[in-house]
Amino acid sequence: MRRIILSGGEGELAKKIFFFNKKYKIYALNKKTLDITNYKNVIKVIKKFKPNYFIHTAALSSPMTQHEKDPIESINVNIIGTSNVVKACYLSKTKLIYISTNFVYPGKKGNYKEAESLNPINLYGWSKLGGECAVKFLKDSLIIRACITKKPFPHKYAFTNYVTSFLSNDDAAKIILKLVNKKGIINMGGKIQTPYEYAIKENKNILRKKISLKQKKKMGYDTSLDSSNLKNILKNF
Repeated sequence: MRRIILSGGEGELAKKIFFFNKKYKIYALNKKTLDITNYKNVIKVIKKFKPNYFIHTAALSSPMTQHEKDPIESINVNIIGTSNVVKACYLSKTKLIYISTNFVYPGKKGNYKEAESLNPINLYGWSKLGGECAVKFLKDSLIIRACITKKPFPHKYAFTNYVTSFLSNDDAAKIILKLVNKKGIINMGGKIQTPYEYAIKENKNILRKKISLKQKKKMGYDTSLDSSNLKNILKNF
């Protein structure tokens, strides 16, 4: 049975990947066991578990304001931490699957394709793009630019003037497990719509409060993804 190390093992996405897995031996490791900011620790863990794949979900993510409040931590985890993982995977010849974000795109027009120009609108996006830069040094790697939200939708309110392409973490986890042998860059998102439209369709019995996004300079106007490449890949499963 082929083996996977899953960083960020206590995170929501990692838990879902572990839950839906039926094919691999997965080691879902928390920060205490796998500290990506400690290069020697990453090397030690890879030598111990001898994985075929490393799915890198560990990251400093939400709330996005924390990247402005503590940029040092953002750099240490999302850029230097990812670079440590890349170096360790290179030396051990381990396939790396890196979970990036739709926020690496400019967030102006939406429906972004993988080959379009990148210009993150916030520091979270820049930190994840910094991780991507390191991953690109690995030939045997896959970057998944994902637009994921928790299931069920975790908020009592949702934006009506912001467009995105949410995919539930349940669906994202199932898809990621199908992509481990792919390389390059793949966008992964759901239907293009507002967060409010997504939340209402998910559960029509829950009354959601409509609100307007005011800080568009930090979130963008439309960060939706063109996931047509992904859809073509999934036709073979």
